[in-house]
Amino acid sequence: MRIVAALIALVLSGCSLIPKFEQPAVEIPAQYKELREDERGSWKDAQPADAVPRGEWWKIFRDPLLDELELQAANANQNLKSAAARVAQSRALLGVTAADRYPQSTVGFGPTRTRQSAVSLGLPDGTNVQPVTIWRAPLTLSYEVDLFGRVSSSVSAAQNDLASNEALYQSVLLSLQADVAQTYFSLRAIDAELQVLRDTVGTREQNVRLLQRRFELGDIGELDLARARTELSTARTDAIGLERNRAQLEHALAVLLGKAPASFGLAPAPLAGDVPRVPAGLPSTLLERRPDIAAAQRRMVASNARIGVARAAFFPSLNLTGQAGFESNELSNLFNWSSRTWLLGPVFGTMLSLPIFDGGRRRANLDRTWAALDESVADYRQSVLIAFSEVEDNLAGLRVLREQSESTQDSLGSAGRALRLADTRYRAGATSYLDVIDAQRGVLSIRRLEVQIAGARAASTVALIRALGGGWDAPAIAASSDKK
Repeated sequence: MRIVAALIALVLSGCSLIPKFEQPAVEIPAQYKELREDERGSWKDAQPADAVPRGEWWKIFRDPLLDELELQAANANQNLKSAAARVAQSRALLGVTAADRYPQSTVGFGPTRTRQSAVSLGLPDGTNVQPVTIWRAPLTLSYEVDLFGRVSSSVSAAQNDLASNEALYQSVLLSLQADVAQTYFSLRAIDAELQVLRDTVGTREQNVRLLQRRFELGDIGELDLARARTELSTARTDAIGLERNRAQLEHALAVLLGKAPASFGLAPAPLAGDVPRVPAGLPSTLLERRPDIAAAQRRMVASNARIGVARAAFFPSLNLTGQAGFESNELSNLFNWSSRTWLLGPVFGTMLSLPIFDGGRRRANLDRTWAALDESVADYRQSVLIAFSEVEDNLAGLRVLREQSESTQDSLGSAGRALRLADTRYRAGATSYLDVIDAQRGVLSIRRLEVQIAGARAASTVALIRALGGGWDAPAIAASSDKK
C-alpha cells in the first residue's frame, strides 16, 4: 500500500518539462505611416481575437451578385475543402494523442502449443515430455503513468496544431473571399472599359460615315478619311484584346467557385457604385485579427510543447499492466470458473524503465525541437512584418488611387472641352482633322484610365480588407462610408 500511495503521489504531482512559453517581442508601430492624421486612432494593447467572426464584409460593396458568388465559393471551392480536411485530420490526430491519457485494454483468444524440457519440470534428463495445448482468453489492461509530462506535452502540441490549422482554414477562407471579390471587380472594370471602347467605336463609325460623304462631295481629302478609319480600327482592336482578358478572368472566377469554366458565364455589366472607405484601425489590432498570424503563434506553442516531449525521454517511464482471463488445456473447460487466471504488476520487469545509452539519439532529438522552436519564432516575426507591409502598401495604394481619381476628373473635363474646340475649328476649316484625332485620343485615354482606376480602387480596398484580417462591425463601416 505504501508503494501504491507513492505512485499516486507521483501521478498527482506530475512533473511537466515544457519550458515556459514567452511571446516573442516584435516591433509594433503606434500608427500606420500611410494614414492621415485625422484617420489615426489611440494606441491599445493587442488582445487575441482571431476567433471573432469576421462577418460578410463584402456586403459593404452592396452588390447582390457578388454576395451570391461569395456564397457559391464558400460552398464549393476545392482549396477551402482541402483546408477543412486538414482541420479534420488535426482533430483526429488530437484524439489519437489524447487516448494515451487513458488505460488501454485488449482482449485475446487462441491456443498455444508448447513442450517443456524435462529438466525444467524436475525430471531426469532425457525423460520424454509430451507437448500440451493451452487455450487462453485474456483481457489485458495497460496504463502509462505520465510522471514527467510526456503524454500531456504531446496532447498540448496536438491541441495547438489543431488550433493552428483552424486559423489557417480561416486564412484560406479570407483569401478565397478576397480573390472572388478582386476577380469580380477586375472583370467588371473590364466591362466598363469595354463599354467605353464600344461607345468610342460607335462615335468613330459615325465620323467615318460623315467624312465618307464629305470626301465623296469633294469637301475634304482622302487623308482625313484614312485617319478616321485608322482610329476606328484601333478602337475595335483594343476592344477585342480586352475581350480576351475578360474571358481569362471569367475562367479564373469559375475555378474559385468550384466550377468548370465551360459551365460558368457572367453577363457583362460595368463597374458601378462608389468604393467604401475602410477603417484601418491600429497596428496593435492587426495581431489580433490576422488568422495567419494566429496560426504562426500557435505553431510556436506547439513547438514549445514538443520540447517537453523530448525532455521526458531522458527520464524513467512507468507502465502499469494488469491481465485477467481464462486458461485451460481443453477448449471445453476454458470458461469454467476454475480456469480463471490473473496477473497484476510489471510484465517481465518493464514496469519502470530508464534509458541508459542510445548513441545520442535523445540529445539530438531535443536539439531538433529547440531548433524547430527557433524556426517557428522566426516565421511568426516574418508573418508580422509581412502583415504590416501589406497594410501599408494597400493604404498607400488607395491614397494614390484616390488622388489619381480626383485628378482624372479634372483631366476629363479639360479633354472634353479640347475635343469640342478642335471639332469646331475643324468644321470651320481653321485646323486639320489631326487635331480632332488627338483630342479624341485624349478623351478616350482618360475615360479608360478613369474606369481602370475605379477597378483598381475596388480591388485595393479588398486587398486592404484581406491585409487587415477580415470584416468589422457594421456601424464602423457605415460611418466610414458616410465620411467619403
